[in-house]
Amino acid sequence: MARNYSGSLLVVDDDRHIQEAMAEYLRGLGHRTETASTCEEALARMAEYPFEVVLCDVNLPDHDGFHLLNWTRENSSETAVILLTGFGTIESAVEAIRLGAFDYLTKPVIDEELRFSIERAIGQRKIVAENKSLKAQLSEKFGLNSVVGKDYKMLKMFELMESVAPTRTTVLILGESGTGKTMTARALHQLSDRREKPFVEVACGALPESLLESELFGHTAGAFTGATHDKEGRFLQADGGTLFLDEIATASPALQVKLLRVLQDREFEAVGGTTTHHVDVRLVLATNVDLEQAVREGKFREDLFYRINVITLTQPSLRERIGDIPLLANHYLKIFREQTGRDIGEIDEAAMHAMQQHDWPGNVRELVNVIERAVVLCRGDAITVGELPEKMRAQDLPSAGVTASLNSGSLKTALTRPERDLIIQALESTGWNRQKTARLLGINRTTLYKKMKKYEIEFETVYRHI
Repeated sequence: MARNYSGSLLVVDDDRHIQEAMAEYLRGLGHRTETASTCEEALARMAEYPFEVVLCDVNLPDHDGFHLLNWTRENSSETAVILLTGFGTIESAVEAIRLGAFDYLTKPVIDEELRFSIERAIGQRKIVAENKSLKAQLSEKFGLNSVVGKDYKMLKMFELMESVAPTRTTVLILGESGTGKTMTARALHQLSDRREKPFVEVACGALPESLLESELFGHTAGAFTGATHDKEGRFLQADGGTLFLDEIATASPALQVKLLRVLQDREFEAVGGTTTHHVDVRLVLATNVDLEQAVREGKFREDLFYRINVITLTQPSLRERIGDIPLLANHYLKIFREQTGRDIGEIDEAAMHAMQQHDWPGNVRELVNVIERAVVLCRGDAITVGELPEKMRAQDLPSAGVTASLNSGSLKTALTRPERDLIIQALESTGWNRQKTARLLGINRTTLYKKMKKYEIEFETVYRHI
């Protein structure tokens, strides 16, 4: 049974009796229905209001229904056009559909046939709108917006991502564990013209060597003990899309040889099979290992390294972009606030300061866990230092460091080094942009200049030994 959608309709027919009878019937079904007697009148109405469905007679006094159909295709592509004619032929119906008409009905139109055609048109429009909404949500969740950061290093990475995403070029993502390499790989896929195709992820380090080759390339029945049936590998699953290989440094020498062949020839055989499969896959790889060092030590093939090291994205650690900590913390606060229904408005200044002082060995992944924990523990309307892990609460003034500093001077002297380091970190996170650095530190630009002069902070001084 057809679903009874209601929509906005325009009936175009120069026969007033047919026009009014059809409009009255459609209004009785709950549709908002307007009428027009000529093609020009109809186009003027359509320019003013986005009708969902237009029912148009092929024969009109000024232009025919195909003229309206062509105008709709160019100017209001989401509007469905149903053409009506008193002289229907199979050839004319086929031509109408080929030119973009949703349906082609012959007069006199049977009420049920008309109702069914309109409900299908409105239903399809709703499905298209839902698909667009889902795609927008996917883009929001996995697109470039999902990789949060305004730090200079992150902005440079975003710029490179936008340049390389539309290509088929292999991308190698480098960075410590927990920096967000998987999200970057997903964003690359979402930015590319492969976004409608699969994004397939394989954590190479999570699988035993004996299973990883089968996981990637598939196997045939009887290829090894326990292989009772054919299995399709991840390369075939990702055909047309993107295959993300995380922890690629863990791949065995034998697997590295097979990967090199796929990258060069885009073909492979399943384990135990003889059929050669051809695939169109965009490969994105990631590692937290120094691959150049691994090549020198003979742990990673040099030819494969140069094959995958075409475009390199370096994901900075969180301690290298302390200016992004408030941005990331508030981003994940919003997510967990929505998930838990907690009415937590903010992270207070002391808690944010403690987070910016933390070294973040677990990077963004650790920060996500800290925020989730704080949201669960928080009983007020703001996250305070008390909701942070003990190690973060105790680190504002590390006792050993302070004692050592105080042995050689006053409290003012002891606090000099941390302040100097914080200013340098802030400058690095903004690409040495003084105005942005001052805003990040919550001071005016004049104060920043004075402190830089006081602590002898200059780009050349800081990096003279590099």
